[in-house]
Amino acid sequence: MLVMIISKLNTKSISKVGVLALASLLMFTACSNDSSSDEAAPTTIAEASEIATASDCPSADIKMAADTEAQVNLIALPDSWANYKGILEAFRTKYPMIKNPVANPDGSSADELTAVETLKGQADMPDALDVSPAIAQEVDTKGLWEPYKPCGFDEIPADMKDPDGKWVAAYYGVMAIGANDTIVKTAPTSFAELLDPMYKGQVALNGDPREAGAAFAAVMAASIANGGSFDDILPGIEYFAKLKASGNMSGTDVTEASVISGDTPVWIDWTYNYPGLAPKLTENGITVSIKVPTDGVYGGYYAQGVVAGSPHPNAAKLWIDHIISDEGALGYIQGGAIPARFAALEAAGKITDDMKKNLPEASLLDGLKFPSQAQITAAKDVLAKQWGPLVADKK
Repeated sequence: MLVMIISKLNTKSISKVGVLALASLLMFTACSNDSSSDEAAPTTIAEASEIATASDCPSADIKMAADTEAQVNLIALPDSWANYKGILEAFRTKYPMIKNPVANPDGSSADELTAVETLKGQADMPDALDVSPAIAQEVDTKGLWEPYKPCGFDEIPADMKDPDGKWVAAYYGVMAIGANDTIVKTAPTSFAELLDPMYKGQVALNGDPREAGAAFAAVMAASIANGGSFDDILPGIEYFAKLKASGNMSGTDVTEASVISGDTPVWIDWTYNYPGLAPKLTENGITVSIKVPTDGVYGGYYAQGVVAGSPHPNAAKLWIDHIISDEGALGYIQGGAIPARFAALEAAGKITDDMKKNLPEASLLDGLKFPSQAQITAAKDVLAKQWGPLVADKK
């Protein structure tokens, strides 16, 4: 079934036998801090330490240093976002000596970058980030990533990681339109339908697309639905200008509370996070309809990485390794997000049909492509110039 989002604010099965199975399992436990396993034998201790085995990835040195640091400062990870509650609990069980406070859990990607710059040199400076591709590029431009290739790096698709390990994408989702069935009698299935007068004052875009990754993705999806492309986001901006002018677009952000209360009867956001909200919806007698728009399918990831100059860099590396690991990846699936290592996990038989019930239909994921960093940067520039005059500043 399709799943839905409660967002950060401003924010096939491949059978295998014998050797293939063994090879897949070995790939999962091999450390990829050195991604060239066919290179000549190491000549220094430092080089040798990068040739990791199942027992030393993450390396013993990193684990020891992380224990000494005894903390990792995380930020903007809401419990209901892609099952971060469960993923954090698993990390705490695995590393009980490492404290892991989450600052500003409902913060946007832009808020994360601001925190890094504002708190530089302080004990509470973020050690690791979980940000949109647009903000990940800005972090890179400012030299604020500390390169690190976690275990399983080689199993992450090339378009979901920086080749030098500055960041990796642990998970991704697909844009969808959600509707509260207790309020909305006919759930919209496309961007075109959202313009219908029946949705007057009901449609919520999650935050400002100039700051929030989910909102940025919604504009990109709307652009695709209206003749645009990864290289042309303007049709998406013009679409939201029209949606606002029609009176259908509301300015309310998408939160767990706003969905339950009915303040946001219709919302545009990621396909994940419904499993975490489902029990509360049931408690309140609410059912929802989640539809990937028929006229604008758009998938997007969030980038995670270690912050350069942070107070606890080794503990941050353990965190990145955790979310990329089998345990972390399966935790994302539980939350309705697709882990970056999905293909490898499926090939190894680690993803059951029951687990897939939390994910979008396989047909939606086949052939799904992501914009390049250059395309994201160009789209962000257009948003910065046009969103205000065309949408945000209009009454």
